[in-house]
Parts: sequence; C-alpha cells; structure tokens
Amino acid sequence: MSAPTACILPRVRATTILAVRRDGEVALGGDGQVTVGDTVMKNNAQKVRLLRGGRLLAGFAGSVADALTLFEKFEEKLERYPGNVPRAAVELAKDWRSDRVLRRLEALLAVADREHGFVISGDGELIEPDDGILAIGSGGAYALAAARALVANTALPPRDVVRRSLEIAGEICVYTNTNIVVLEPTA
Repeated sequence: MSAPTACILPRVRATTILAVRRDGEVALGGDGQVTVGDTVMKNNAQKVRLLRGGRLLAGFAGSVADALTLFEKFEEKLERYPGNVPRAAVELAKDWRSDRVLRRLEALLAVADREHGFVISGDGELIEPDDGILAIGSGGAYALAAARALVANTALPPRDVVRRSLEIAGEICVYTNTNIVVLEPTA
C-alpha cells in the first residue's frame, strides 16, 4: 500500500502593482489578471484602492483575503497616527512580523501618497525606494524597469507612466494583462 500523496494546489499569481511619484504628483495602478497555475481565472480583478478619504493609494499582491485584512490593519494604524504614513507603515510591518496570526498572511502591500511610497511585507520589510517608483507582484520587475526608463526619458505625468509601464509589463509577463486601473489621490 502506498503512502497518501499530498494535494498540492497550483500557485496563484495575481498581480502587477506599480506606483510612481514625480513632481508632487502620485499615481498607483494594477492589472486585472488572476492566474492559478497555467490558467487565467479572472481578467478584471480590482487590486488597487483609495484609503484615507482618497489621500492614500494602496495596492496588493498575493492572497485577496490576506490583503483585505492588511488593508484594515493599515487603516487602523493610519487612524492611530493621523497624517504620519511612515509611522503607520512601520507599525504595520512590526505587527505583521511579530503577531502569530498576521505572520501567516501571504501578501505584499504597496502604499503611496504625494510624499511617501512604501512596500510592506510580512517579513518585516519596509522599503521606500529612492526614486519614488515601486512595484510588486509577478510582473513588478517589468513594470519597474519600464517606469524607470519612462521617468528618465520623458516628461510624462505619473498616471501616464503607470499606465504605459503596466501595458509594457502586460505585453511581456504571462501573469499580467492590460486590464489596468490607475488611481490618483482625490483629496
């Protein structure tokens, strides 16, 4: 009699998120594809949102349920430290790393406003890129490279850099499509 085999679910790949800050403006966007294994399961997933009354942009890569939990926790930190996005991000990263339940969440967050942009992970990583461009997810490296080239060689505003960079990533990365949502602060 053979030993039972474990059921291994295919890996979910669900995101390319990109944020660009330039000249006092910021935009954040994401594609809409969710891929399970080698199958596209959804084309128009919403992975970006406005927080803090439209002043803060946020996107996620990874598990949707986990990301929604993290959005809630981050909003709690923003309420505790109003107007202090860096402090709220640090506190979320600390809690995420040290809390037994939060530590198991599988997602990355990208948050940006006109002054700051952070990638926050459950490993306690809190990264604020020097150039104001941040990217996460399966196609993140492609979108990041495209955005850096566009920022260095054009005068495009952030929303156009984000859209064009995500389109380029969607043309290259099989886990990224061109159903793109780009957000800018509304407040």
